[in-house]
Amino acid sequence: MAAELCLHNATVLTGSSVMKKCAVHIVDGFISDVYNETRFRQKQFSAKVRIIDAKGAFLAPGFIDTHIHGIGGYDANDGTAKSILKMSEILCRYGVTSFVPTVAAAPEKETIAAVKAIVKASGKEKGAKILGIHLEGPFLSPARIGGQMQNGLSQVDLALMERIWKASDGKIINMTVAPELKNMRQLALFCLKKGIVLQAGHTDATYDQMIEGMQAGIMHITHVFNAMRPLHHREPGVVGAALIHPELSCEIIGDGIHVNPHLLTLLMKCKPLNQLVLVTDSLKPSKTPSAETDELYFDKCFRRKSDNVIVGSGISMLDGFKNLVSWGIPVEKAIRIASANPARIMKQERKGLIMPGYEADIIVFNKKFEILHTIINGRLIKED
Repeated sequence: MAAELCLHNATVLTGSSVMKKCAVHIVDGFISDVYNETRFRQKQFSAKVRIIDAKGAFLAPGFIDTHIHGIGGYDANDGTAKSILKMSEILCRYGVTSFVPTVAAAPEKETIAAVKAIVKASGKEKGAKILGIHLEGPFLSPARIGGQMQNGLSQVDLALMERIWKASDGKIINMTVAPELKNMRQLALFCLKKGIVLQAGHTDATYDQMIEGMQAGIMHITHVFNAMRPLHHREPGVVGAALIHPELSCEIIGDGIHVNPHLLTLLMKCKPLNQLVLVTDSLKPSKTPSAETDELYFDKCFRRKSDNVIVGSGISMLDGFKNLVSWGIPVEKAIRIASANPARIMKQERKGLIMPGYEADIIVFNKKFEILHTIINGRLIKED
């Protein structure tokens, strides 16, 4: 049973509002109550309650990364539970309380091994919680391959999807697809019946093809602006659809390289705030001393040495969150993009908000955006 905690004297970013000089009471892994400092001082706590003075620091729902390949030398495509669990431990240092390991497009054998490893690791985490599996492929466009591997792509194959789903033990929660591929509607209907959130990415879809994808339930955009048909004044493409249709939600890689910050300003003028999701799309060498491999080099993001193509980021969710604020997004809006929105879009009930009855996945950080405390399921994981 998780310890009973009460954090007080905090500026609480609930995920929908800002509450100054407040306390958050945690019992058995859930938020029991949220109240002001005056009421906190009037309460009498039993000896079993640990009291933590936040000293005016921010208290917020933990970050939720719904698109992450790897970090700290570990990767979802390693195909081992150890790698996934190591990612869990590393991520909580950066304020991540939940994540969706992302399996890059790979041959079937490697994909199945990666999926089974995530299933094996689920429930054994010591840090950030595994929400499920994100498949970034294999049904992607070879014309917009980006950092994906050619030998990992496939035409739509429902039998293959059935095999991957079976291996996942029902834990696939989101999947990136190219809407224009033949038989995509049949795949989309299969995924929707399984509760999988469909995302358009690595796609060369025209605007009309994207509209057809939306009709089939593809309503989320993978790393918007990247690896997709760009906006053109005679062919709006996927980017045009994202800007025109407020009902489409969008991932944003928050490193300032994948997407120019000025385009984020445009996106925020076109989209409701609750339709934007911060992701890292971080790779295996992220946060390692060298941040380089035989194939990749790092220059503000990861690029392939062979052709200089951008293949992923090296940021944490904390880095991305700090970037959002530095680009002029108020901290209370940035936390919605990093926590509340991904929870809602990925259908994760009782996550992403500071509210009674919600899971006690909480971070405390100071004005320098240094993580002071990370609390997961009511357990104090990281303490400054």
